[in-house]
Amino acid sequence: MDFPELLVAGLILLLLFITGFAGAKFKIPNIIMFILVGIIIGGLFTGTHLLHFAGEIGIVLLFFMLGMEFPIKQLLSVAKKVLRAGVLDVILSFGVTAGICLLMGLDVLSSLIIGGVVYATSSSITAKMLESSKRMANPESEFMLGLLIFEDLVAPILVAVLVGVTAGTAVTTGSMGLLVLKVLILVAGAIILGRFVFSKAGGFFDKYMNEDIFLLFVIGLALAYGGLALYLDLSEVLGAFLAGIMLAEVRRTHELEHLVVRSRDLLLPLFFLYFGTTINFSDGVPMISLLLVILAWSVAAKIIVGFFGGQWYGLSKRISLRAGLSLTQRGEFSIIIAALAAGTIQAFSSIFIILSAVLGILLFQFAPAISIRIFGRKKLREQRALAR
Repeated sequence: MDFPELLVAGLILLLLFITGFAGAKFKIPNIIMFILVGIIIGGLFTGTHLLHFAGEIGIVLLFFMLGMEFPIKQLLSVAKKVLRAGVLDVILSFGVTAGICLLMGLDVLSSLIIGGVVYATSSSITAKMLESSKRMANPESEFMLGLLIFEDLVAPILVAVLVGVTAGTAVTTGSMGLLVLKVLILVAGAIILGRFVFSKAGGFFDKYMNEDIFLLFVIGLALAYGGLALYLDLSEVLGAFLAGIMLAEVRRTHELEHLVVRSRDLLLPLFFLYFGTTINFSDGVPMISLLLVILAWSVAAKIIVGFFGGQWYGLSKRISLRAGLSLTQRGEFSIIIAALAAGTIQAFSSIFIILSAVLGILLFQFAPAISIRIFGRKKLREQRALAR
């Protein structure tokens, strides 16, 4: 029986409320609960376009709000400081993972796909966890967000290469150059609009920000620039973040966040629910030994990147370890790359993603306690004294 879409939408929102309420009661992160519910009810959906689209808007608004925390000068400073960590991340998470797969008997294409699945930390899960755990103000958050943005720049290029390889078409220097040019145009457009338009629009915002219709302008800008990124075959997350950077130049971040936050909180859980519906366990668990090795390495690689990259960034060893432990979950880009595969490799990738997401969220929760246990409370007190 076909139910009205309005009824289905209402039931989904009520289900998410009950799930989130239960998660809060038992102190289980909402993200894990929403993903698990998605896995359970996935078979009930014959078409999930609307669910996917609503969740995509939620992600766009999340990164739009994050972008508003980074004026252009601050972002350029972060990008420069995170470059070495970003390169190390590509080498370890993508390159070494692909090498492990080759050594364990997979062909080149399958190894590259799994390397791509393992590469990028889930931007949406990590950003949501930073916010919900009230760690956004911690010293490592700027480093972590900078590394996530670096990944959001590299991942679309990686996806384009893998799409070309899986389609059997050659990846030429010209096609790669065009992709890089698109990224540069998108970034340059945001910088130009931010510095020469929005930085001078403070009076306009003060005059109209309290009007009901102003929300249409703010969210419309986020969706339009995220959509422009998609039109250029890039990531909507990157476009939304850049749109936020534009508005950061207005210097009205707190007021603008207040406008957007309710819409984001309504739609973002739908992404995690959709994420769960894409995971299929019907074929069992293929290549268990490889799965365990890759899962262990995926955690180790991010811890290494966070630990050494954080120190290059200027953080202490304890805080750098905390950052590395908080970067191990995979998500949206991994799903995109896994969709390029078929059969066993796709099933393998899906199971890796859910295990990585669950394990990563747990490590994120325990990262502060683990880092204190390793480096001790005495150093923590000393660092706080120096900060004062």
